[in-house]
Amino acid sequence: MNTSLLTLEDGLTRLTLAPQIGGSILDWRVIASGHPLLRPSKAGALDKGQANQLACFPLVPWSNRIGAGGFDGPQHWFALLPNNPPGPLPIHGSAWQQAWHVMEHSDRHACLQLESRLPFAYRAQLRYSLSDGQLSIELEVTHQDAQAAWHGLGLHPYLPRTARTRLQAQAEHVWLCDDAGLPTQRVPIPAEWDFNHAGNLPEARLDNCFTEWDGCALISQPDLGYTLECRATGSPYYLVYCPPKEDFFCFEPVSHPVNAHHLPGRPGLQLLHEGQSARMSFSLRYRALSQARD
Repeated sequence: MNTSLLTLEDGLTRLTLAPQIGGSILDWRVIASGHPLLRPSKAGALDKGQANQLACFPLVPWSNRIGAGGFDGPQHWFALLPNNPPGPLPIHGSAWQQAWHVMEHSDRHACLQLESRLPFAYRAQLRYSLSDGQLSIELEVTHQDAQAAWHGLGLHPYLPRTARTRLQAQAEHVWLCDDAGLPTQRVPIPAEWDFNHAGNLPEARLDNCFTEWDGCALISQPDLGYTLECRATGSPYYLVYCPPKEDFFCFEPVSHPVNAHHLPGRPGLQLLHEGQSARMSFSLRYRALSQARD
């Protein structure tokens, strides 16, 4: 597999990209201290081409799981197969399992592009930029199929987790899930999952979608000496994934809840006809704790 890497630097942080592996981020860290801002990629992930073992990957043309073996368009059924064994459902779209091409690359900026035929024809673009410790990501999809289809977008960053990692992100409700990870009901947020005020991550497994997000979040990493100030557009939902006894967690800005293709009203999805586009953005600003207190 071609694993040519791209590097961006802004004097404070260094970003390494793996375009051929799902347009993913391999690494983002502080230059001076070496502290990771995203979870370091798993050993061997590059050789195996596993985007979900790297630091962050894009979710196109949907986020998370879809049930029922596919979904309806206005005039066409789009059949989907499981794509992440042993998982029984299609998950995270198709872009993360394809090679992206480098369209632009400079010291602080890169633009990647994907022309996909799976599960329908679409073009996706990713723009990564670094400036003064801020990583900015722009994700856009353009539908290119004659049959209109529902689209959703998201990003899947993995973040370091220590005993004192804290998350703050406003939300009003959360979706409960069944054993397959598909949503069952939307409920008020229970106390152990309430991140409206900065709180520790739960010890028990959490893999759920939070709703009515204002697009702002704060990730505090006192053991690593920094905070990340997050801003998102085009993603009024976020998912938090906390596997028990792991040294990472995921905070995923997404445009729609899990299995939105089969929820009433298809919340957050956009029906795109040929040539129409949808987009989202996400930024993470690194601040050393001494700066964050100023």
